[in-house]
Amino acid sequence: MKYISTRGNAPDLTFEDAMLTGLARDGGLYVPETVPTLSRDEIADLAGLSYEEIAFRIMRPFVGDAFTDDEFRGIIARAYAGFRHDARAPLVQLGPNHFLMELFHGPTLAFKDFAMQLIGQLFQFSLARRDERVTIVGATSGDTGSAAIEAFRGLDNVDVFILFPHGRVSDIQRKQMTTPEDANVHALAMDGDFDDCQAALKDMFNDFDFRDGVKLAGVNSINWARVLAQVVYYFSTAVSLGAPHRSISFTVPTGNFGDIFAGYIAKKMGLPIDRLVIATNQNDILHRTMQTGAYTKEGVTPSISPSMDIQVSSNFERALFDAYGRDGKAVAQLMDELKSGAFAISQGAMETLRDHFDSGRASEEETSATIAGAFARTGEVLCPHSAVGVKVADEHLGASPMITLATAHPAKFPDAVEAATGARPGLPPHMADMMEKPERVTRVPNDLEHLKTLIKQRIAAR
Repeated sequence: MKYISTRGNAPDLTFEDAMLTGLARDGGLYVPETVPTLSRDEIADLAGLSYEEIAFRIMRPFVGDAFTDDEFRGIIARAYAGFRHDARAPLVQLGPNHFLMELFHGPTLAFKDFAMQLIGQLFQFSLARRDERVTIVGATSGDTGSAAIEAFRGLDNVDVFILFPHGRVSDIQRKQMTTPEDANVHALAMDGDFDDCQAALKDMFNDFDFRDGVKLAGVNSINWARVLAQVVYYFSTAVSLGAPHRSISFTVPTGNFGDIFAGYIAKKMGLPIDRLVIATNQNDILHRTMQTGAYTKEGVTPSISPSMDIQVSSNFERALFDAYGRDGKAVAQLMDELKSGAFAISQGAMETLRDHFDSGRASEEETSATIAGAFARTGEVLCPHSAVGVKVADEHLGASPMITLATAHPAKFPDAVEAATGARPGLPPHMADMMEKPERVTRVPNDLEHLKTLIKQRIAAR
């Protein structure tokens, strides 16, 4: 299994090298050269298996000879051992033909745990075998950072630096990043918004002297292993509702497009997915793009669903790569145009995208109303991001069962939930003392040279 860049001008890599590299050296994102497919019988055989066994069968074709079967099974088992629900990604029914996939039973109460816990185990195994160390720098709009810190904290061969937008994450999200005491963890509150953090991260990867000097690695959703891990729960839940004997639809609240792109990969693998519905908040660049064919940045407005406050959806590049017939030069041209704030998608590429994706948006008022309505009707407490998904899903219900992805525990956004329901969600008992813990955080300017200097100094001090 080889991995190629979406911009067509970087070396092809193995799974392990693509995982440890993150961003391709031409600025593109790695994707598999071909997507393995499963037969109808192979999908049907997933019914009744443990989540870990499903994960092994879905991901095994993508990793090539990087790990033996026993090694890979052990990595998967360790990755999900800390989840607090045996089903890992359980379904609850919200209404006729509408189900909620709860993805918040991992260590940091967010869907990012499914990918990050796995990638932490993959990195640990690979680095130990190679006797190497790396510097992980991540950008987060809230949940990726805490999940990365939880996955890599305390490891001797990894330093973790997480950039998050100062004042634009919830208190719980911030505390999850700033309270770990491990010496290899560095929380950096950066002036600006998430797009600024993500741009700084990409600029570091594109500075090859810095990248090679600190052995930079990335665990944002630009890392293919992150996407691959998320493919699994599309299969596990679809099979539990009758796939492959009937098709299933999914609605995904998304900002960076990684989670819904995982659904697209599941569909390419043979899972009978009817529709993949993109759900956006008021920062609705993905919805506007699907409606108009123009990807135009309009600035970020802070919302009660901060993890979706994004205007540069990195993983959309992977979808564009397929929509343009895997033409790396065409994608590179679009990404170059985006530096000026916008690009137009060709008619043929838009038709391809619309063959697979629908979209919708939820305003702040609609998000709050959805939280209140779901609580009143079903007793289910939704976080604001999950509520965006439910609102959009309700507008796209059809003959196929609809699964909406619930991306975070409501206790991570207590103010928004309390304002909508009148009840303040509490943290699980194992996190009850988090708000009282002291914080370790460094406020940093939106200045690339300052960031690179700080990172080099912190590594040297270790």
